[in-house]
Amino acid sequence: MARETYDEALRRLLGHEGGYTNHPSDPGGPTNFGITIADYRRYVKPKAAATDVRAMRLDQAKAIYRTKYWAAMRCDQLPAGLDYAVFDYGVNSGVGRVRKVLQRLLGFRDDGRIGEALLAAIRKRDVRDLIARLCDERLAFLKRLKTWPVFGSGWGRRVGEVRAAALVMTESGRAPASARDVRQSGTPGKGVVPINSQAQRSTAGGIAAAGAAAAQQAHHAGARAVTIFAIVLAAAALAVVGWLAWRWRQRHLQES
Repeated sequence: MARETYDEALRRLLGHEGGYTNHPSDPGGPTNFGITIADYRRYVKPKAAATDVRAMRLDQAKAIYRTKYWAAMRCDQLPAGLDYAVFDYGVNSGVGRVRKVLQRLLGFRDDGRIGEALLAAIRKRDVRDLIARLCDERLAFLKRLKTWPVFGSGWGRRVGEVRAAALVMTESGRAPASARDVRQSGTPGKGVVPINSQAQRSTAGGIAAAGAAAAQQAHHAGARAVTIFAIVLAAAALAVVGWLAWRWRQRHLQES
């Protein structure tokens, strides 16, 4: 796609995302320019705090968007307009999710990969129809989230604005002046499935507690130190497996 397509998509995205937010209902937590603290830790500073996110420079956010979102979703190889719709959806609800949605819309197995076959299929389809269907699915997904009552008004407006601008972009790769204004107040709230941190703690914590209890019982029963150590080691291993299983389940919920 032409450079101006990306520039326009990024300009509109930043207008929707706004500046620093840390809404108690937002699963993204501390967020600046739409970049969450988790992404900032992943791509910039591993042990970043909220103060680091607040102090984030715009050029840092732009670099993350170019490589970790736009390039990761192969937006340069998508038709004008669809690239913007995919980009905005991926930033708001996750790269993995939007890639799978694209696959499902085109009848592909949703393994989360945008390959050459999928790109070829996209080029044969009516791009305006794909944009409309993608935005319809996005809005339906957002309405199913528990955080819709909190952020729904802004999300609905954002999806509508993305749809309108993306459809115009299919003609020229750039929205005309009358359609280019974006509300600069931002649209808070990541459109993702909220993480159940209490379930995470109870899963690993419950296994660890059960292991500790078993070790204590073995100690009182006169078991040898090596046996007690084996019980503790097994409990720790199970706790790790439980935590990994919880993470896999959360990721599946986010992307499905």
